Formats: sequence, structure tokens, C-alpha cells
Amino acid sequence: MLFDAVIFDLDGTLLDSLEDIATAANRVLDDLGKPTYAISDYKYLVGDGVAMLFQRALPECEGQPDVKADCMQRFEVAYSAIWNNRSKPYAGILPMLESLSRQSLNLSVLSNKPESFTKICVDHFFGNVRFDHVLGHSERFPRKPDPSSAKWIANQLGVANDRIAYVGDTNTDMKTAIGAGLRAIGVTWGFRPESELLASGAQIICNDVDQLTNWLLSSRTNP
Repeated sequence: MLFDAVIFDLDGTLLDSLEDIATAANRVLDDLGKPTYAISDYKYLVGDGVAMLFQRALPECEGQPDVKADCMQRFEVAYSAIWNNRSKPYAGILPMLESLSRQSLNLSVLSNKPESFTKICVDHFFGNVRFDHVLGHSERFPRKPDPSSAKWIANQLGVANDRIAYVGDTNTDMKTAIGAGLRAIGVTWGFRPESELLASGAQIICNDVDQLTNWLLSSRTNP
């Protein structure tokens, strides 16, 4: 299939950011006298926004919205200080984005990371790449996997949905793609395994950036 546009998830897809997110979240938990988690545990705590991160990290606080709100505020302060300490684009991502741009593909980013941090990260790590739209979580749209934000981007681009690839590393991303009528491409270098991606509707699996690049630039028909 020939793609005209690509929407990328950010964390775990373009950006290796797990350690900074985990460090900030653990600072919040430690300040509250709660147990912290190993960095690897955060692969399953993240992906659905900061509120859900702390809902998963503090299941005993279910039904206590004031605790969740406090955690979110504390996380914003902690993450603001360290968001680029360890984070970096995955190997090969920048050359891939530059290659896609040269081929005149429309590129966008859609993340459940708070929109302010999403824009800061994209500008800092991918400032030389032209993105048509960069959306993080805000009051404008519900969090993924609700497809509203992905549908909005597709409508703004004026590209047929079946010619837009949505690339992500979690079940949330695959459900978003399917819900919006986009082509769901799962990548395995991020936070979740191939089995989760396939179970959530991934139509294509890419195990490395070269494979993803080939798919996005390929005119092959559906496998």
C-alpha cells in the first residue's frame, strides 16, 4: 500500500524516554512515601497518560481523585526538571524521518503525553523535521485509544484514511489506528511485545527501523 501520511506515537516509538519518565514518577511516589518501581516496570505503567500511570502505580488509591491530581501535579514538576536527561531518539529514527520528508510524506505526532511535554520533546529531539501536526493529551480530545484526535489529524491533512499509517508500540496505539480507520503498524523496539500488538489489531509488525522505512515507502499491496 502506498502511504501519503504517517502519524507517529512518541514515547516508545520515536523516543526512548522510559528512564526519564520512570525517574520522575518514582520521585513522586517516594515523596508520598509509596513504593517505587523498576524502570522496566514502567513499560506497562505508561502509555495511557499520566493519570492512568498513577492509577496503575497506586491501585490502592482507586476512587481518590485528589490523590491522582496531586500525583499529576508533582509529576509535572519532577518531569520538567529531567525530561531530556536520558531520553533520545531510537537508533535510525532521525534518518528515517528525514527520508520520509524527502519523499513528501505528511508526518504528524499523536501522543498521550501531556501536550506541553509532547511539543517540547518533538521540538528538542526532532526540530529539523517538519511535522504537520503535533498533538499530546489536552482537554481538546479524549486520550487514546479514543480515535477522535487521530480522526481530526486525518481530516486536517485531507488524506484518505486508508492511505495514512499510524505507527506505535502499544495496544493503545493499535486500537487508536483501527478506531480511526488508519493502517495500524506496530513496532517492537518500544514498550510492549509483538503479541500485544497483534492481539490489538496490528496489521503490520516492524522489528527495526529499516523495516518500518521500507513499509512506509513501499507501494506493495496488503500482505
